Amino acid sequence: MPHVRQDTSTVAASFRARSKVAPRTPDALPEGAIGIAAITSCTNTSNPHGMIRAGLLARAAVARGLQSAPWVKTSLAPGSTAVTTYLARAGLLAPLEALGFAVVGYGCTTCAGKSGPLKPLAASAVEQEGRTIAAVLSGNRNFDGRIHRLVGANYLCSPALVVAFALAGRVAIDIDRDPIARDRNGAPVFLRDLWPNDAEVEAVVRRTVTPEVFVSTAQPSPLVKASWDALTAKRGVLFEWDATSSYIVEPPFFSADHAGFASAGRVEGARVLGIYGDNLTTDHVSPGGEIPSDSPAGQYLQSVGVKPAAFNTYVGRRGNHHVMMRGTYGNVRIRNRMADGREGWWTTIHPEGELMTIPEAASRYRARSVPLIVLGGRNFGAGSSRDWAAKGPALLGVGAVIARSFERIHRSNLIGVGVVPLRFGDQDSVEALKLVGSEVFSFEGIDQCIAARRPIGVTVRRSNGAELSLAVTADVRSDAEAELLRSGGMFQAALDAALA
Repeated sequence: MPHVRQDTSTVAASFRARSKVAPRTPDALPEGAIGIAAITSCTNTSNPHGMIRAGLLARAAVARGLQSAPWVKTSLAPGSTAVTTYLARAGLLAPLEALGFAVVGYGCTTCAGKSGPLKPLAASAVEQEGRTIAAVLSGNRNFDGRIHRLVGANYLCSPALVVAFALAGRVAIDIDRDPIARDRNGAPVFLRDLWPNDAEVEAVVRRTVTPEVFVSTAQPSPLVKASWDALTAKRGVLFEWDATSSYIVEPPFFSADHAGFASAGRVEGARVLGIYGDNLTTDHVSPGGEIPSDSPAGQYLQSVGVKPAAFNTYVGRRGNHHVMMRGTYGNVRIRNRMADGREGWWTTIHPEGELMTIPEAASRYRARSVPLIVLGGRNFGAGSSRDWAAKGPALLGVGAVIARSFERIHRSNLIGVGVVPLRFGDQDSVEALKLVGSEVFSFEGIDQCIAARRPIGVTVRRSNGAELSLAVTADVRSDAEAELLRSGGMFQAALDAALA
């Protein structure tokens, strides 16, 4: 096979390692069934060679009488209308549509958790039988729980491979060697039978992907222009907030008091809101996709009259801090070690030992004036640099995160909102110190130690009264970052500068 296609021989083994395979019955989905196959993400749909290759593969499949597996939800969501323009010019849009890859929109869809409901057979296999199904997409993110709450394994592929896997209907095959389908005569069809060669792809690209394609699509359509022209907006020095909006709400960043932890000489009585393992992603901390109706954010939206069908996504609601706060540490796949084995938005409040949602616990602690911290492992905040993964914890009242190490951009984002990134000593960790979340933490000399880059003394009192001492170090790299923390974050620093 040409070098442009990645090796997929380990996909089947990877899926089997994480899937729960139900006994096969005549009506059951195959092992490794695919629930979603999406050509999506502006990142990869902006590659003309990749998109033309997908179209040529689709044309070859249609010529053999193939169809996408009936349980697979297929979609095409380019980042630009230029893509559909040159696909149509090449005569490749129609075969893609014949396989179910019709345009559902332009921009972020499946890659941002906006695929909508699965097909009934796939959904029931998960919800009724406990099966694990997969998604294949040409996106650039496949964090746990991001693509769809019912999909347990997400694989990133080229657009052409997305089409090929949709034909196969499952990932538990060696797509290099196994037949992916049978044609109208019952003969096996292999990927090599459909895969276009590089010369064919290059010839179509040269003929159809021309400068005028991009020039023509740069102009808005009459419908789009008319829609924008019809919009009205009030004019004035200050923005007028709409009290009835559930999308754009006046944020509390300039009115809330975020100063305290980093500027304090001593912080006593801090409690743990959550304990997380290595490589906790920003998608775990602040999910971007579907808002479940039983989640704290979903419950809030329903309380203000928004029906579940109109929830949109967390990313779509990112202008509403009431939603985003309630989504913090709320990915459906996040595992808080203080949640008694449950996935999702749960923690245990102390000293009661009662299981409750993260936002409810944070609210109770705030009413008691209890400082909050979060504990983590290595590479805390991995993945995309989502700003709400820092803003959400800050609004919940988290003053510091203690971890083995931090992803570099997330570390900066925490500092930007006044949350102190603290690192365990080389020999210390949640596991080594046997921390379970019922402990009370006290910090000594925080402000001076941050300024001087010295270790901060910490006393930990366990629920049985036993105490241990350790030292943590603020992961601060410059005087500017230290000053930003002392100010309580960028919002307070900007306000102080304006007032001065």
